[in-house]
Amino acid sequence: MATPPPASARRLLPLSLGLFQGALLLFFALFATYDEPSAAATQAEDGTRAAEHLPSLFPLFQDIQVMLAVGLGLLLAFLPRYGLSALAHNFLLLNVSTQWALLLQGVRHGRLRLGLHDVLAAEFAAVTVLISVGAVLGRTSPCQLLAVAFCEVPVYLASEWLVITQLGVRDVGGTITIHVFACYFGLGVSKALFGTERRPAHPKETPTPRSDLLALVGTLILWVFWPSFVAAPCQLGDAQHRAILNTFLALSAGAVTTVVASSLLESGGKLSPGHLQNGSLAGGVAIGALADVPITPAASLALGSLSSLVCLLGFRFLTPFLARRLALHDQCGIHNLHGLPGILGAVASAVAVLLSHVDGSGVAGDPWGCGGGRQALWQVAGLAVALGGSLLSGMLTGAVLRLPCLAPPPEPLCFEDSLNFRIQEQAESPGMGDTAEEVALKEQV
Repeated sequence: MATPPPASARRLLPLSLGLFQGALLLFFALFATYDEPSAAATQAEDGTRAAEHLPSLFPLFQDIQVMLAVGLGLLLAFLPRYGLSALAHNFLLLNVSTQWALLLQGVRHGRLRLGLHDVLAAEFAAVTVLISVGAVLGRTSPCQLLAVAFCEVPVYLASEWLVITQLGVRDVGGTITIHVFACYFGLGVSKALFGTERRPAHPKETPTPRSDLLALVGTLILWVFWPSFVAAPCQLGDAQHRAILNTFLALSAGAVTTVVASSLLESGGKLSPGHLQNGSLAGGVAIGALADVPITPAASLALGSLSSLVCLLGFRFLTPFLARRLALHDQCGIHNLHGLPGILGAVASAVAVLLSHVDGSGVAGDPWGCGGGRQALWQVAGLAVALGGSLLSGMLTGAVLRLPCLAPPPEPLCFEDSLNFRIQEQAESPGMGDTAEEVALKEQV
């Protein structure tokens, strides 16, 4: 019989979180302050800042908060008996990863002058963690998830600095730096954590109509607010306007294409809830690398449709192939939603800057001698750096997650809320379909 994690391992979560929050408090007390406009003492300065910055930035910030805390959390709730854990762990990782990124940003610059842009940059780092853990959702403990966050955030910051600052890659919406990086980091974690073992389908993996409905609600929330996620880092004015329009068109075309493709791929012309939950968002992933580029509306529509088609074909054909040939475990299909559309978007950005002769600054012309052909090469190079670096670092992180002290869940209690939460109904009566082994394990944990 599998044994539950020992009490010492169970205490590791509150202990590590308490130490982390205490260390962060000390760091902020010694080295962090608000940026100068936010810390201004006079009423006139505060009023000027609010009039110039907050009306344009804070609504986008709120939209992103809803996306990450609510939309993404609900999207992960497709597992019928793991919805509470998926929502809670997503919320915990969002906060821990954001604070960890803020601390690392302060260390890199010697002192942290905190502004809304700094928080947004930290939340973009947190997004990579939230995406990556989708590959191992339900088969990992909270301590293992925290280990992923602590390992991934510094690697992301280094990768983002190398790709954007050093190589000059255009990627305003994070297609390369966020989606591709997070996908292959998560797949690297999964491969190193589970090895070559081909795991059969777990009986609790099958979604129910109720869990699929929750996940679809999460998809709709993400779909509505996705243009804010892409537009927030853009320069105010025409670039931000283009980003919003291009993202909306790509998402809209992707949603329609998802319905068409799903009805053709499924027997009887019916729709797959999993297809709708993922394919409808693929356009937002792909458009990020060229959202602020002056492309035509038709190009945005075409990229949205193609990315959704690639996503659904990945679910239908590529995921089973990788599971069969490479024993690759990808619980949420992040390769199909983030990896494949991300690669497609990166290649499309290279083609776009090549054809439109847009240089690294985002304006027509060639003031620094960085022509469209050279910029296209940088786009491809950035993709290679993000993909290779994330896969290697993800595998190293997965090896760390194999440590017994991180309390991996016993196989019978994978995808089970009762492993992490005190659920009153289950405390009074065993869950339906539970085996005697599972009931005994629940009583112990």
